[in-house]
Amino acid sequence: MPLSDPCRRKLQSIVGPDHFLKEEEDRACYAYDATAMFHMPDAVVFPKNARQVSEILILANQEGFCVTPRGHGSGMTGGSLPVEGGVALVMTRMSRILEIDTDNLTAHVETGVVTGRLHRAAEKKGLFYPPDPASSDFSTIGGNLGECAGGPRAVKYGVTRDYVLGLEVVLPTGEIIHTGVKTAKGVTGYDLARLFVGSEGTLGVITRAVLKLLPLPETIRTMSVVFDAMEDAAETVSEVIRKGIIPRAIEFMDNASIRCAEAHIGAGLPTGAGAMLIIETDGKKDEAENAVRELERLCLAGGRASSVRVAETPAEAEKLWKARKAVSPALFNYGSHKINEDIVVPRSRIPDMIRKINELREKTGLFMASFGHAGDGNIHFNIMLDKNNRDEMKKAEKTIEIIFDHTLALGGTLSGEHGVGVTKASHLPREIGATERALMRNIKKLFDPRNVLNPSKIFQPEGKEPGGGSD
Repeated sequence: MPLSDPCRRKLQSIVGPDHFLKEEEDRACYAYDATAMFHMPDAVVFPKNARQVSEILILANQEGFCVTPRGHGSGMTGGSLPVEGGVALVMTRMSRILEIDTDNLTAHVETGVVTGRLHRAAEKKGLFYPPDPASSDFSTIGGNLGECAGGPRAVKYGVTRDYVLGLEVVLPTGEIIHTGVKTAKGVTGYDLARLFVGSEGTLGVITRAVLKLLPLPETIRTMSVVFDAMEDAAETVSEVIRKGIIPRAIEFMDNASIRCAEAHIGAGLPTGAGAMLIIETDGKKDEAENAVRELERLCLAGGRASSVRVAETPAEAEKLWKARKAVSPALFNYGSHKINEDIVVPRSRIPDMIRKINELREKTGLFMASFGHAGDGNIHFNIMLDKNNRDEMKKAEKTIEIIFDHTLALGGTLSGEHGVGVTKASHLPREIGATERALMRNIKKLFDPRNVLNPSKIFQPEGKEPGGGSD
């Protein structure tokens, strides 16, 4: 429902006039994310603490307007978009790193902290926060918690949920709760903290987090491996894991991704290659060096790789990572609209998935590019096209359906780190059965009986799912 003038005045009184936006040109800045969708909020507020968030949510329950939490809007599935209007709750004022505890290896942060800033703060203390999404230079800890972000280092170190010890959360009804512990162990009651992580801002607004840190690795070595065929690269990843070598990262880029990145930043990438892996090891100096030598031997065995190069300097390694991170924005040079999926398959089935993608590329003639976290089977599959071309759009939508069905047939999942949000909601029944979806809906209703917090995310409206909500 539209915000009334009394509601606007109350919201302004909660956060202050300097932290309340009502003009259309101001609100428009918070109507988009990394998708092509646009949903205008009726107002934008910037709370400074959990108490203000609580007051806003209490008012939302009283007046019946929606509240959509948001960090820096880098999400890929529309999770931070106010699709039903209402209030955009922007968390960027809550950006303090409250403590880096070197004795207990923890960080206590507000959730508006940019992830890369936490990385740097921890490293200054000789510590390490492993989750590293490609957006870490601008995404926030709150967004990472909401999506359970991963990144290249997930193959060795896991994802965001693996580093959450405790949370401060404002429930949709306005209560402020504290979940989890500050200790290495704790099994008192249900683990509510893990329920909130990955819930895409639908069950509560996370305002603070206690996160686990690790000692900073002594040495990092980075190498690039070039292949004539993407299938050879995929087979190599499976072989590396089978041999018991767990690198810090194993990233892959197919030929289309390599060409896009090279045209965008000119990093000297092998544009004629079928694929490239970026492999990184870390640990004690001898461990990292030994791992690099073993990886080099494995990659060249049987003639799979055409070349291997180990970065000699940090600058050379950084150049490789800059190229990898450039792929996603560079794709827009090849089409005005991007369909971006982040499927995951078991590592051993990566070659099967790549073969299917290549088959569809040949069959459809669509511009497709694949890259991502080969070490944990997470494939960022992209189609670039003109969304005004109805034939292309139909072809792309059918291709995505085939890819999703093949992913599930291989024992995979439809999203590894981007979440469901709006864009994947219609596909959720492909993977999750009616009973499980009903349980999830009931959890949402228990936490948010008036459905004021981030509505229309994850689930389609009841009655629109297959069989009217049952399979």
